[in-house]
Amino acid sequence: MTTTQDNVVHDRPPVAKTASVGIFVLCTVLAGMLGPMQSAVNGRLGADLGDGHLASIVSFGSGLLLMLVIILPRTSTRRAFLELPGHLRRGTIPWPNFFAGLCGAVIVLSEGIAVGALGVATFQTALISGMVISGVVCDRLAIGVQFKQALSVFRIIGAVLAVVATVLVVSPNFETPHTLALVVLPFAGGLLAGWQPAGNSNIGKLARSMLVAITWNFLIGFAFLTAAFLIRLSMGHASFSLPDTWWMYLGGPLGLLSIALMAILVSRLGLLLLALASTAGQLVGSVLIDSLIPGMGTVHVVTVLGALVALCASAIAMIPSKHVRGQGSARQLTAHDGQEPLSEEARP
Repeated sequence: MTTTQDNVVHDRPPVAKTASVGIFVLCTVLAGMLGPMQSAVNGRLGADLGDGHLASIVSFGSGLLLMLVIILPRTSTRRAFLELPGHLRRGTIPWPNFFAGLCGAVIVLSEGIAVGALGVATFQTALISGMVISGVVCDRLAIGVQFKQALSVFRIIGAVLAVVATVLVVSPNFETPHTLALVVLPFAGGLLAGWQPAGNSNIGKLARSMLVAITWNFLIGFAFLTAAFLIRLSMGHASFSLPDTWWMYLGGPLGLLSIALMAILVSRLGLLLLALASTAGQLVGSVLIDSLIPGMGTVHVVTVLGALVALCASAIAMIPSKHVRGQGSARQLTAHDGQEPLSEEARP
C-alpha cells in the first residue's frame, strides 16, 4: 500500500533533474557572457584601428568567413545559399526579410564606435533595454509570432523599466553630452534587434537551414558596411588597416558561438528560462568585464542598479499576455515549429 507521504515524495521533482536544470542555467549564463565579450573585443578593435566602422567590417568579415567554411563544403547548404539571390529577385517572400542582417550591422557598428566611450556594462544595458521595448512592440504587432500579444500591464511596466534602466546607466554621463549621445546607438540597435530574428527565421525556413540564414545575415551586414566604408575611403575620410593582435578577430566567431550554444540549450530550458538566464549572463558579464579589465569602463553604483533594473524589465516583459485572436501574422519559423530559434543576441 502506498501512503500519502509516499505520494508526496514521489510527486517531488527528482534531485538529479533539478540539478541538471541548474547546470544548464549556469551554462546559459556563461553563454550569455559571450555577448559582452564580443562587445569588448569590437570596442578594443575600434579603438586600436581608430575607426569603429572598420572594426565592424573586420568582425562581420571573420564571422562570414567562418560560416562560409561551414556551409560551402555541403552540397545542400551550398545550393540553398546560392539560390537565395534568385528568391530575392522573384519575391518568394517579402524582400525586407532578406535584409535582416542590417539590424546586426547596426549593433556591431555601434560596438566599434561606442563601447570604448561608454563601457561594456552601459552599452549592454542600453542594448537590452532597446530589445525589451522592441519585443513588446513586435509581439503587439505580431512581427515574428503567430498571434498579436495584448499590451498588458506587465509589458507596459517592463518597457517603462527598460527606459529607467537606460537612464540609470547613462546618468554618470549627463555632464558629457557627446558621450551621452553615443547611448542612442546601442539603444537603436536593440530596437531593431526585435525584428531581426523574424527575418532570419523566414530565410531559414526558405532555405531549410538556419546555418544558411545565419551566413546570409553575415553577408548582408558585411556588404552594407563594406559599401559604406568604400564610399568613405574614396572621399578621403577613412584609411584601411588590419589589427596585428589575433584576438581582435574573434568578434564574429564569439557571436557564432553564442548562437550555437543558445540553440543547444533552448531544448533543455525552454525559451523563457533561456532568455532570462542569457540576459543575466550578458549583464553580469558586462559588469565583470568593466570591473576586471583596465580601460574598458567605469562601474558606478547606478551602473549595477541599472543592470538589475534591465534584468527585471526583461523578466516582467516576458510574462505571457492574452492573444489577440484573428489578427495573427503569417506563420513564422519559431520554436513552436520544432526548429531552433535565433537568440535575440544571435548577431554577428
